[in-house]
Amino acid sequence: MAKIAINIATGSLQQQEMVVGIDLGTTNSLVAIIHPETKKPVVLKEYHGNALVPSIIHFAAGGTILVGDEAKKHLVDAPQQTVFSVKRLMGKSYNDIREYSSFFTYKVIDDQTESLVKIQVGDRFYSPVELSSLILKELKTRAEHILKTPVTKAVITVPAYFNDAQRQATRDAGKLAGLDVLRIVNEPTAASLAYGLGLKKDEIKTIAVYDLGGGTFDISILRINGGIFEVLSTNGDTYLGGDDFDRAIANVWAAELGINAEELQSNKPIAQQLRLTAEAAKIHLSTHDHFTAELAGEKLTLSRSSFEELAKPFVDRTMTCCANALKDAGLSMDAIEEVVLVGGSTRVPLVKNSVHQFFNKLPHDAVNPDEVVALGAAVQADILAGNNKDFLLLDITPLSLGIETMGGLMDVLVPRNSKIPSKVARQYTTQKDGQSSMKIAVYQGERDLVKDNRKLAEFNLTGIPGMPAGLPKVEISFLINADGILLVKAKEIRSGVEQTVEVKPQYGLTDEEVEQMLLDSVTNAKEDMAIRALVEARTEATQILATTSGFLQKNGNILTAEETTQTDKAMSDLRHLLENGTKDEIHSAIEKLNEISRPYAERLMDHAISSAMKGKKI
Repeated sequence: MAKIAINIATGSLQQQEMVVGIDLGTTNSLVAIIHPETKKPVVLKEYHGNALVPSIIHFAAGGTILVGDEAKKHLVDAPQQTVFSVKRLMGKSYNDIREYSSFFTYKVIDDQTESLVKIQVGDRFYSPVELSSLILKELKTRAEHILKTPVTKAVITVPAYFNDAQRQATRDAGKLAGLDVLRIVNEPTAASLAYGLGLKKDEIKTIAVYDLGGGTFDISILRINGGIFEVLSTNGDTYLGGDDFDRAIANVWAAELGINAEELQSNKPIAQQLRLTAEAAKIHLSTHDHFTAELAGEKLTLSRSSFEELAKPFVDRTMTCCANALKDAGLSMDAIEEVVLVGGSTRVPLVKNSVHQFFNKLPHDAVNPDEVVALGAAVQADILAGNNKDFLLLDITPLSLGIETMGGLMDVLVPRNSKIPSKVARQYTTQKDGQSSMKIAVYQGERDLVKDNRKLAEFNLTGIPGMPAGLPKVEISFLINADGILLVKAKEIRSGVEQTVEVKPQYGLTDEEVEQMLLDSVTNAKEDMAIRALVEARTEATQILATTSGFLQKNGNILTAEETTQTDKAMSDLRHLLENGTKDEIHSAIEKLNEISRPYAERLMDHAISSAMKGKKI
């Protein structure tokens, strides 16, 4: 039976399925589509003509949440309630971003663990996934307003260097925003598509994509062969971008104004004003020779030559990354046939000229560097929607494949719609001291809890050498061949102990069952995310309680009676919340316990040093 769709907003027949391309950026985000008449990719713009949505979220009084331009207005007057550069936090722990924590004017929680970072606004805790979903929801709403039709399917881009955790976090954010994410596409691939590279069936080329955004830099070497993009190498820096140009300018001006680092850290409004003025200077100096502004009654000036002196060390670092990428790919400079520029920071003349000199080729920069990734995502979205009949996609996995982890959670290794053949591997470790075996349970489905997905196989990896918890490294790899047969292998890296099992991911699943599983995933997305967050909070709380309890047993003598009582109460409160508390209540209790116990480690170190030096002369 033929299927038709009716545009509820207009009452007209929907001729083809609408799949949008989304560039979820550090500084700005945007949506693009293939124009139904011209068949060319275009970005969606509101009536005022601006396609860019600042990736900024403001939590106003009364629970109102603002996203985009309206949120940006509050960067200075409410810096602690206004979140920016969320992309820099995706899939990261506090330890990963510790060095750059002063950059953020909002509270990023230091829980002294390797768990994913959390942001506190008021008395609520947010994950980068939740925050990113708010940006995606705004983009979805904007697209629906412009197109006058519901938008439920999307292709979302990520940097080529994003790991599995970061890619899954992006996918989860899309799901939470009410989007069916058909594909996570590498940004360099999307940029190439926007320039028409790879859209000729007989095209064979080796290209370099230089992507310098607000918060991140990456260089990708791609080989295009008959419409297939192979990433030969990627290099970059997750903390290198236009933000660093801004910070360098701001630091110079701060010194001129007599503002030290401590003042910048404590005075968030002035720090934001300096950062925003520096950003304005960077943009202005891309087309002018001088910049002048006023801040707190003081005149601030900067010439293009002075700016380029400040920016040059950062640009030089990107060139080092380019050289390393070529080396990793095993290619000479002559092998690169095309160079593509991506990211707003490539508008800086110093950047453009440096890329030209390094590769000895005039780079592609005709397409707006802010829009090029979104436009390419739209091209990919159009192919996936089946509207571009000139391209035949490789076979894909209809449902996600993964394993069971702590708390009964589904850890996806192969996301649905992944091309096959496909191979992916991820490392895990033991939870208990001396653990000699590990159960590997393989599941298929889109829900966050394994109980809601379908079990495909289960086996035990035995013979793991007795080691402290966390020390063994068990690599679990999924290999799907061209026939859709899945080979799962578990190997303990240190000892070489391994075991494999072969399963058929689609065995016993009808098309209707697949559709039902996908429908369930969308219907229950918000509930699933909430359950996952609660399970993760409980797991984190259990681990912290065990760590603190162990510390007190061994080192309780260094605590005062009052501190012992205080710590015991905080632990008791946390235990009480384990069963019945909400995610935010548990996180608040964890943070309280961390704040109480944080000085103990320093004291223990001082105590150990004093004991070691006792009786010795210096």
